Amino acid sequence: QEALDETLLILGLYQKLAEEYLAMPVHTGLKSESEKFAGAEATYCIEALMGDKRALQAGTSHNLGQNFAKAFDVTFQTKDNKEELVYATSWGISTRLVGAVIMTHGDDKGLRLPPKIAPFQVVVVPIFRDEESMVAVKNYLSPILSTLKDGGIRVHEDWRKESPGFKFNEWEMKGVPLRLEVGPKDVENGKAVLVRRDSGEKLFVQKDEVGEIVPTLLEDIQKTLFNEAKDFREKNTHRVSSYDDFKDTIANKGGFVRCGWDGTRESERAIKEETKATIRVIPLDENTADLKCIYSGKPARHEVLFAKAY
Repeated sequence: QEALDETLLILGLYQKLAEEYLAMPVHTGLKSESEKFAGAEATYCIEALMGDKRALQAGTSHNLGQNFAKAFDVTFQTKDNKEELVYATSWGISTRLVGAVIMTHGDDKGLRLPPKIAPFQVVVVPIFRDEESMVAVKNYLSPILSTLKDGGIRVHEDWRKESPGFKFNEWEMKGVPLRLEVGPKDVENGKAVLVRRDSGEKLFVQKDEVGEIVPTLLEDIQKTLFNEAKDFREKNTHRVSSYDDFKDTIANKGGFVRCGWDGTRESERAIKEETKATIRVIPLDENTADLKCIYSGKPARHEVLFAKAY
């Protein structure tokens, strides 16, 4: 029981990481016998949908039972001084999550990073013509940046000589969530410009409002990226009424197909051979009531999510 509890604990932590930090909605559940980790009693996973409508196994947590303990003779001593085989777990995520973030949130301009994981949450692009205007902008920005940094905001200042347009494009491509622009006119008017990377929205704010507005905007960008990704997933999760519909959906629409499966390796293998789609996950919230296997027509043993995957 402790091994199962730990397996599910880690699954929950991975889901929290994906959804609360990476802003990437995931399905949680079990792998089928064919897809689980070899030698495990059960493999749990988080499964995400990428922007090209292919699925990605984003993390796994395995309940190994005593299988590996038997193979490697791994034991522990009980309170009664008896030697017993351990119940083992194994779990892991990898650098594929870097690719997952890129493919979940990226657009035609480049990266869009969730603020919680962005190395820089705000990039400052000062606009100046000469040394005199640069000094004026720098002095104007100093208390604004102190407020942001004191508030725990990760800020990067770009004082390079390149044009503002060049800098705008570069930082958009790198996905920094928020851009702060200040030029001589802003200094004169006591204002600043904030530009969201997720939507491109430009806000003209008072100088003394920046420290209050930026944290709120970052929080909203985090939520917006998650909701956009979740809406995309829901729009690309299909329910079908026949195997012909299933094949057409996998071939021409992509995304997830949620349907019944009779639990046999034969049906699972046939579907994979004919469509290249695999069972990505047996959801923890599956509902098999009145459900038929999409392939065999027999009563469904599980409700599953099929998709083409990486």
